[in-house]
Amino acid sequence: MALLPSSNVPPSSLASGYYNMDFSLNSEQQMLQSTARKFAADILPSEARLIEDKDIPPSRELRKQFAEMGFLGINLPTRYGGAGLGHFEAVLVLEELAKISIAVAFPVFEASFGPSLAIAHFAPEELRQRILPAVGNGDMVVAVSMSEPQAGTALTDLKTTARLAGDKIILNGNKRWCSGAGHADAYVVYCRMSDAPGASGIGAVLVEKDTPGFSFGAPETHMGWRGIPSADMYFDGVELPADNLIVPAGGFRQLMEAFDLERCGNTTMSLACGQSAFDYVLDYVQQREQFGKPIVEFQAVQLQLAQMKMKLDAARLLLYRAVSNAEQSLPTIADSSIAKCYANEIAREVTSAAVQLMGGYGFSKSYPMEQKMRDAWGWGIAGGSIDIQKINIAAAIVGRRFNQRG
Repeated sequence: MALLPSSNVPPSSLASGYYNMDFSLNSEQQMLQSTARKFAADILPSEARLIEDKDIPPSRELRKQFAEMGFLGINLPTRYGGAGLGHFEAVLVLEELAKISIAVAFPVFEASFGPSLAIAHFAPEELRQRILPAVGNGDMVVAVSMSEPQAGTALTDLKTTARLAGDKIILNGNKRWCSGAGHADAYVVYCRMSDAPGASGIGAVLVEKDTPGFSFGAPETHMGWRGIPSADMYFDGVELPADNLIVPAGGFRQLMEAFDLERCGNTTMSLACGQSAFDYVLDYVQQREQFGKPIVEFQAVQLQLAQMKMKLDAARLLLYRAVSNAEQSLPTIADSSIAKCYANEIAREVTSAAVQLMGGYGFSKSYPMEQKMRDAWGWGIAGGSIDIQKINIAAAIVGRRFNQRG
């Protein structure tokens, strides 16, 4: 598949919008997508139901099945235990799995779009070799920890510190809103590593779960995202080997470049919520009868279906553009922000419309629609809110960053 800007237009030229695109999947991509779809349909529904009912994360056994299929770190290099494929192939697989539920697909999301890619691109070779193969074979889950009580959107206000002391790193502070907290085996922790102000002092370290001085607060309960643990994290004089340094002070820009790819994973999860809701309700409206005929025969329903389909197709094309322009590298903040922002918005709209079309059945926990709507809302908050993505987009259009503190 080739989604590349035309040769006379710079890839970063957001204002022009000129792209030369081929949207057909090649035979290998079609086979990969079909394999993931069949695996998802055959294996995942029962585990997804258990995760939702009991609010527990995916089992280690399921991670091992993902590993056997080659789904964990599908876009990681083969020398680190990945499949060596591109971001586009990772998107194809993740969407099929997440259509069943976002929680059951979360290990693949983390391994292909989250902290593993920051390690793969920026960590020292020894750390890559130690962590990434364990992720790829299902033995390790790695989460990313960025936000703090007073630093979410204002990420450069981080207070958690990491100080070099000989061959050790001493970590102090606390984190909030870490998806996977308490369950993941290791964490990519964004922290302040020098006295330089703002972004200039920020880097990242790897903290493994059982390290002395590292603890968790009470598990949180959210509107959606059951089976994706979250909790506060506390670092009280945590000693790490110097080899656990991923990016030193001044590496904030690198970390956020890796996060641009995480936005594409976020986009895929949003899209999967919306697409699976549409697929379900499309079947429903052709079977459900009122006034003696299937409700799809009513024009109001037809208009809703058309609107939902247009939004989903547009979101998918924006996602494909972002990951394909990046190929094996990292996507631009412009492409990833546009894709994430739009998919976040339309996932909420599509799942809400699907609930409405199903009436009381859509509102019932006996059917999957209310869960899909709850899960869809979370993605427009996680990974940078919808409004922040719009600020990123505006900054890319005019070619400069805006001072939010002024």
